[in-house]
Amino acid sequence: MPDVSKITLFVQCMVDAMAPDTAVGMVRLFDRLGIETCFPEGQTCCGQPAFNAGYRRAARKAARHFIRVFETAEWIVCPSGSCTAMVRRHYPELFADDPVWRQKARAVGEKTFELTEFLVDQLQVTDVGAVYEGTVTYHDSCHLLRTLGIERQPRELLSHVRGLTLVEMQASDRCCGFGGTFAVKYPDISTALVADKVKQILATGADTVVGCDMGCLLNIEGYLSRNGYAVQVKHIAEVIAP
Repeated sequence: MPDVSKITLFVQCMVDAMAPDTAVGMVRLFDRLGIETCFPEGQTCCGQPAFNAGYRRAARKAARHFIRVFETAEWIVCPSGSCTAMVRRHYPELFADDPVWRQKARAVGEKTFELTEFLVDQLQVTDVGAVYEGTVTYHDSCHLLRTLGIERQPRELLSHVRGLTLVEMQASDRCCGFGGTFAVKYPDISTALVADKVKQILATGADTVVGCDMGCLLNIEGYLSRNGYAVQVKHIAEVIAP
């Protein structure tokens, strides 16, 4: 395990605004591991919505602010695969014609990690002493899996949670239909996709569906709630936190 005494939390917008228990879970988790956390109050959106919609100037403005806020951090940990992918993969692309900012972007990206990736690959921790009584199925979110290649790490963490039974759903890597602005632009397609996802969740018999991206989870939770299905939806930080 590397010598990590302090990490800086990059709390994505949806967690900050709609799922604060996820961020609280991260703090409790790192407290248990003896690692100090800090939260720069100046942090804002990483710019992903603007980037995905084609507004590169606005995305660069958000990226510059993010880099200024986080460039002195030693380790940056985020409870979102999509936002981590934005910083790590797309920030250098935004500054392709600006060598100074491109290097700054790369430097920040190299020390930005998604939560499960950081725990398993950097800290080399898979058992955090968590307890969760129930049957769980796991949803692979698109950016987390396809852009960052994170698939094994969440499952390793869940497999060491006492009382938890992990049941894999079919097509766990199929999109839930959220996709950020995609759900706004193409609501009918988005709804059809989340309906298929929920069918796979229900087929497992799990009482809880777990994921690593709040956008996906809110989309799934909304469909479950509207249709009267009693399945809990939790970010993995809530499951593995004390």
